[in-house]
Amino acid sequence: MFTRFRSMPATAMAAVLGCALMATATPAAAQKREKAKKEEAAKGATISPSKGFTPALKKMMDATTAKDGAALQTALTEGQGVATSNEDKYLLAFYQLQLGILNKDQALQGQGLDAMLESGLTPGENARAYNYYSGSFAYNAKDYPKAIKRLEAAKAAGSTEANLSALLMDSYLQGGQIDQGWAIAKAGIDAARAAGAKPSEELYVRPAQAFQKANRTNEMLDVLTMRVQDYPAPATWRNTLYIMLQQAAGDKELNLDILRLMRATGSMTERPEFLEYAALATEAGYPGEVVAVIKHGEAKGVIPKGDARFGPILETQTPRAASDATALAADATKPATLTNPKAARATADALVGNGDYAKAIPLYEAALSAGGAADPVVQYRLGVAQALAGQTDAAVASLAKVQGNRQRLAQLWTVQAKAKAAPAAPAPAAAAPAAPAAAPATGG
Repeated sequence: MFTRFRSMPATAMAAVLGCALMATATPAAAQKREKAKKEEAAKGATISPSKGFTPALKKMMDATTAKDGAALQTALTEGQGVATSNEDKYLLAFYQLQLGILNKDQALQGQGLDAMLESGLTPGENARAYNYYSGSFAYNAKDYPKAIKRLEAAKAAGSTEANLSALLMDSYLQGGQIDQGWAIAKAGIDAARAAGAKPSEELYVRPAQAFQKANRTNEMLDVLTMRVQDYPAPATWRNTLYIMLQQAAGDKELNLDILRLMRATGSMTERPEFLEYAALATEAGYPGEVVAVIKHGEAKGVIPKGDARFGPILETQTPRAASDATALAADATKPATLTNPKAARATADALVGNGDYAKAIPLYEAALSAGGAADPVVQYRLGVAQALAGQTDAAVASLAKVQGNRQRLAQLWTVQAKAKAAPAAPAPAAAAPAAPAAAPATGG
């Protein structure tokens, strides 16, 4: 009997994709004022307060140096009453930022940053940092349009903050602009791979979640197919293939092929999966494969020895597997088999189920030559047999020709074949710490 084990609502689907946390930073604008003043003065960028604002400004400076939040709040209140010029308002905003840092008040920090940026007086050297932090605060507040505006400005100004691309990507994704978010993620993936590094998993997980939420399943699977190239752990394979099983509901032969890839990647971990696999292989007439998959489950500790459900299956299928292996050995070389595409495919399928991958390859090739090219499953299973036999180059070439509903599986088998033939990718380099934002220079 065909036993299904899958039932996945949208919330569970999101959980299957996993969730990588976004890291954000707080502005390190607490450099000493005198040092910042000298740096800005050396560049010729000074901001001069009005005469009436200078006494309040001095109080703000002294309170900031003393890290006295209460005194700084009093000085800011005084300054608000005497600020007349654009420069005064810029400096007022800067010390509002300092108060936000002292009080760990992100909203207040953001208000100060925004006022400075909107004044038009922010030195170019600081604009990239102020835009970045304003954008990161907007991201934290889920104000994605503002986050996009600020982060794009930081990017245009040449910001090299480690988290900028990730925050900008997710701002687009969360704001419903999925294609723009994926374009940023894809650029980050390509850049990391070109540098010989492993891309951050966030670059896959976040877009995949967005595509899933938008019911854009093909694009989601495109992303997840790329993900297993860099993260080929069994759990990652399982997430991807489990979703494919959802899409293949009702197609028993396709379900069996997906479960075969789960077995090959070590991503079958639950008893019901083994039960479904055994049921499908029994129904398809592959006793050798039934026995092999149950033994695989026992070896992994998923199926207990003498299991009440699997034990009777083994009792009936084991003798059938033995007699079937003898018959297959005789049929594999018969001219009648090699010239009949259906017979050649059926024999090859059974041989693969028995683990005789190399013997199955010429039969699939014979099926293709004898007219089996009209059957897309033959091309697919030829590539799988070659992959399992360790013929990586031949497998990649065969799988590249697969069309139809197994094209995605063919892509994934290509990933698996290459992963088996190549060393693991290096771990990603550690991100550099965020650079501190400089304080503005004043003329007073």
